[in-house]
Amino acid sequence: MKILMVLTSHDKLGDTGKKTGFWLEEFASPYYVFKDAGAEITLASPKGGQPPLDPSSDTDDAQTEATKRFKGDDAAQKDLATTVKLSGVSADGFDAIFYPGGHGPLWDLAEDGDSKALIEAFAAHDRPIGAVCHAPAVFKHPKGADGKPLVSGKTVTGFTNTEEEGVGLTDVVPFLVEDMLKANGGAYQKGDDWASFVVTDGKLVTGQNPASSEEAARKLLELL
Repeated sequence: MKILMVLTSHDKLGDTGKKTGFWLEEFASPYYVFKDAGAEITLASPKGGQPPLDPSSDTDDAQTEATKRFKGDDAAQKDLATTVKLSGVSADGFDAIFYPGGHGPLWDLAEDGDSKALIEAFAAHDRPIGAVCHAPAVFKHPKGADGKPLVSGKTVTGFTNTEEEGVGLTDVVPFLVEDMLKANGGAYQKGDDWASFVVTDGKLVTGQNPASSEEAARKLLELL
């Protein structure tokens, strides 16, 4: 099994002067779910190299078993520090693609042409596509074979408007994940705020929030 994980390269939280990036749990949990299942993982990002970590995901109260394991795993840290450039990645040879969230993807991956092309290629070859929390932002522009938005008519989830309100960033983000998925014709579903909630529709797996990371990764593996 070869799985491509795509992380954000964006580190500015709008014009707040604060930092953002990828959310540690949303990377670490799926990374180890895939690793422990024997998958070969390739990490990529728009700029390549070390992706920016959202400092809010690195606080003591945000730690999980997976993030603690990552902090003690030199090989995984080296892997993360040397992500390949997204522009040089082809869908060929990969069995699935997975996007960890954090607020960063709202700015870069949502608008990234290379990411769009990859998602469309995975969809065209009926290979599993997964995204968790803010990462379903990557479905803003990809189209299906019918020319409609990829998520049109599909059951999907992602960070809720009320969760965004809860972190006080409704007016900072470029768009709300829930609103965009609905506008693109997605049959949006959600569970309780901050609780694990994952939906699978065909080969598309989406998770609602950080707590959904591990389950989303497991659902993706089931499709393989």
